[in-house]
Amino acid sequence: MKPDRLLILSVVFLAAGLGWILNYCHGTTGFNAAFPVAGTSLQVCLTTTGLPAMGGFVLTVIGVLLLIAALVAAIVAQVKPSRGPAGH
Repeated sequence: MKPDRLLILSVVFLAAGLGWILNYCHGTTGFNAAFPVAGTSLQVCLTTTGLPAMGGFVLTVIGVLLLIAALVAAIVAQVKPSRGPAGH
C-alpha cells in the first residue's frame, strides 16, 4: 500500500475519533495570564461518557497506528532503490 493512502486513512480515523470525543464532551476551560510568564496557566477539563468515549478512543488509537505505519512506509519508499529511468 502507498504511504499517501495510509496517511489519508490515518487522518480520517484521527479526525473521526477526536471529533466523536469532542462532540459529546462537556467540561470547563480556564486561562489565567500573569506578568511573570511562569505564573500563566491553562486548565482544560473534558469529560466524555458512554459509547462516544470508547468508540472515539478506539478510532483515535487506530488513527495513530495507521499514522505510524504511514511513516514507516514513507521511510521504506525513500530508502528502496529506484528501478531506473521511466520507460526502460
